[in-house]
Amino acid sequence: LYETPAWVTKALLPHIPAHITRVWECAAGTGQMSGVLKERYEVLETDITQGADFLADQTELLSCVPTLERPQAIITNPPYNLATEFCEQALRLMEPVAGFVALLLRTDFDHAKGRSHLFRDCPAFAKKLVLTRRIVWFEPAPGAKGKSPSFNHAWMIWDWTHDGPPTIGYGP
Repeated sequence: LYETPAWVTKALLPHIPAHITRVWECAAGTGQMSGVLKERYEVLETDITQGADFLADQTELLSCVPTLERPQAIITNPPYNLATEFCEQALRLMEPVAGFVALLLRTDFDHAKGRSHLFRDCPAFAKKLVLTRRIVWFEPAPGAKGKSPSFNHAWMIWDWTHDGPPTIGYGP
């Protein structure tokens, strides 16, 4: 369980299109990211620990939500070992509604040749928002010497209304 610190979600907020009002946080954990998103948006929170498997067929889940209230965006910090699958599923679900997807991933996630369909070959890939601070996932005990975080992260952003090449931005 890697809970996303508030500053990480706040770094994304200026990059979410103004028309977005409803967001789905599909790997919500204990709700730290959702808490930040709820300050601006209606948020649907689901998590596999609550029996909602995002990678399963979502037809039943979405059929329970009236069309006018369906999410316009999926924003999450996916489990790293399932990040490709989360990305593919999010893009499939948001394409019919011309939606927005933002996933918190390691900065080099877009480097893999096997993921070119998500980046180079995907017209919805709009932006890579590089975080210039490393995320501390677990605070060390008071007085303990902790190791520095070893990975850099970025928000990878897809927008089905995007036109043109992707851009790169830098957050805190």
